[in-house]
Amino acid sequence: MNFTVFLGNLPTWVTADDIKGWLTAENLVADSVKVIRNHETQESKGFAFVEAPTADEMQAIIRRFDRAPLEDRLLRANPAQPSKGKDNKPLDRAQQRNGRRPRRGKDQAPKTAFGAELAKAL
Repeated sequence: MNFTVFLGNLPTWVTADDIKGWLTAENLVADSVKVIRNHETQESKGFAFVEAPTADEMQAIIRRFDRAPLEDRLLRANPAQPSKGKDNKPLDRAQQRNGRRPRRGKDQAPKTAFGAELAKAL
């Protein structure tokens, strides 16, 4: 089971060691902490993922850090959503209107003349 907390609205100076220190000071336990960084600049993107060992520990971390003040901002903490893999591509505008991806079977005819000519060639 995955008990990961999304911790957002962090200042860019916050490191994984800072978060680990905050957790320790609050008697909270995390299996791992990962601050997400820009691949090119290595600057923090302002959010992190904290893996908790149990669901109760995850909820305790969320209760402690959600809307906690840090500098001039309020932190956000909530259960992390599963990451989107290659199969979860963004929807285009037509798909957003319909709320689903269109079905396209092998026997469905192309919608344009160019598509029809291409289908004949293949």
